[in-house]
Amino acid sequence: MAKLRRSWLHKFLTWKSRNLSHRQFLMIISALIGFIAGICAVTIKNLTHFIQILLKGDTFITYHNAFYFVFPVIGLLLVYLIFKFVIRKKVRQGIPATLYAISRQRGIMKRFQMYASLLTAPITVGFGGSVGLEAPTVATGASIGSNLSRLFLLNQTSRTLLIGCAAAGAMSSIFNAPIAAIIFAIEVFSLDLTLTSLLPLLIASVSAVLTSYFFYGSEIILPFQLEDAFTISEVPYYILLGILAAACSIYFTRVHFWLMKLMAHIRSGIIRLISCGLLLGLIIYFIPPLYGEGYSVVNNLLQENYLEALGTNLFNAYLENIWVVIILLMGLVIFKIFATTLTISAGGVGGIFAPVMFMGSAMGHCFALFINNIGIFKHQISVSNFTLVGMAGLMAGVLHAPLTAIFLIAELTHGYELFIPLMITAAISYMITSKFQPHSVYTMELAQRGDLLTHDKDQTVLTLMNISRVIEKNFIPLEIDMNLGDVIHKGVVKSSRNIFPVIDENRNFMGIILLDDIRSIMFNEKLYDEVKVQDIMQQAPEIIDIETDRMKMIMKKFQESNAWNLPVVKEGKYVGFISKSKMLTAYRQKLIEVTV
Repeated sequence: MAKLRRSWLHKFLTWKSRNLSHRQFLMIISALIGFIAGICAVTIKNLTHFIQILLKGDTFITYHNAFYFVFPVIGLLLVYLIFKFVIRKKVRQGIPATLYAISRQRGIMKRFQMYASLLTAPITVGFGGSVGLEAPTVATGASIGSNLSRLFLLNQTSRTLLIGCAAAGAMSSIFNAPIAAIIFAIEVFSLDLTLTSLLPLLIASVSAVLTSYFFYGSEIILPFQLEDAFTISEVPYYILLGILAAACSIYFTRVHFWLMKLMAHIRSGIIRLISCGLLLGLIIYFIPPLYGEGYSVVNNLLQENYLEALGTNLFNAYLENIWVVIILLMGLVIFKIFATTLTISAGGVGGIFAPVMFMGSAMGHCFALFINNIGIFKHQISVSNFTLVGMAGLMAGVLHAPLTAIFLIAELTHGYELFIPLMITAAISYMITSKFQPHSVYTMELAQRGDLLTHDKDQTVLTLMNISRVIEKNFIPLEIDMNLGDVIHKGVVKSSRNIFPVIDENRNFMGIILLDDIRSIMFNEKLYDEVKVQDIMQQAPEIIDIETDRMKMIMKKFQESNAWNLPVVKEGKYVGFISKSKMLTAYRQKLIEVTV
């Protein structure tokens, strides 16, 4: 069977090379990936809804509030069992995992990633996990795109582009917003905006949205009809909303990473699952709107049905008081990030896109109600408009994707009537947030490790370069207890290099000996026994640690030390040397590859 498959693939590749140019083939496969991403989005969404319908059936409906507490724990336990006994692999979270694959694994994603999120994300969200389905859909489509590109022997640049096509297709299918989906792929995955990349992204996005139309028709996840027109007198309020969105974005990011770090101290996976699951269940029991993705809550807020959005809670008797409603909406903003992070920390599979939109809608709605009821301002602002623009403000801040936020909301409203307030709020939120949080939730960990790709071409090339491929190992190491005679006979005579690493008995790197250091005494045999290695060695001007140093840091070390060769260590042990000339050659080759 495998032989037949290889034979078929060889025939297809031969036909492709004769009949299709590389660009033509990219157009075809981008359409296929868009279709697949659309199917993935439909499948994940339908599986999630199927689970939710089962859990809201006659068996549980009478006791459903009580089951808010236990359902999330059951879902997280099922996901844990699937990972442990079915997938048997550790799965990284959605979009950060995809970005890591692009920057450090040449866009290669493991085959199990094509179905891992497809199995686990619907269970996580269906049972009440407070995360979104967008990131798992993107990760599934990206993995399929990566593996298809490997199957058809495409290079790294094409593989990265197809991963971007999968991301665009997934977002386009979920929101029926093809333009915003393209911008999302460019902003989040740092793709170059050229004709070569734009056409495949466009084709994938259109292919995916047509797939979504086939299954759902014109139905969209956030139906909205704009009723209140934007007026110039509302500009100050949108400025205030942008500032508030920035504050909430910083809160979201810092609480997320603080809580993730805190829960990571629990080493046992099952104990962490139980601890986080019970805390999550407790939060959802007291705040039912935090159950699941939360798009039903967002839709109710957009329709100004805040009573429906808040659902049944302990304060039902007081909901006639608008200030109680405002406080409860503030509670949704404050506690949503706790519910989301606990779900992820417990091992649930999902993303932050839907939680960001949830928090943004609650924030915008709360802000509008506050302005309209405080009694200071005479002007009454549109609650639904501010609910919508609030989502854009938080997306711009948390995701560092202001253009995605603007165009997504614009497409959801089927027009550009709110374009000016969207630009005002998103720009202010992004500018303030980026001042305090230079990286988004998606990219924070990658940036801290030096693995983040950006639109900076030089930075991208350095990030994509593989350190191990530029390490030279044809240097003869000398042991520290050797004498000058050993250096000459075991090192200088046998080596074509003019530098020698010095190691101890455990191969720990101790220093270097330069040929110039011993040139004046190397022919004096009387000194062969007297002079020891430790007498003539010196410290290396800089040392490269293969586990912690990235190419940008290595370049800096070469520049500051003015050295031509620097030693490489791993856990303190000698590995080899990196030469400036070989590194610059590798840089040039990677630059050509990236820009082709």
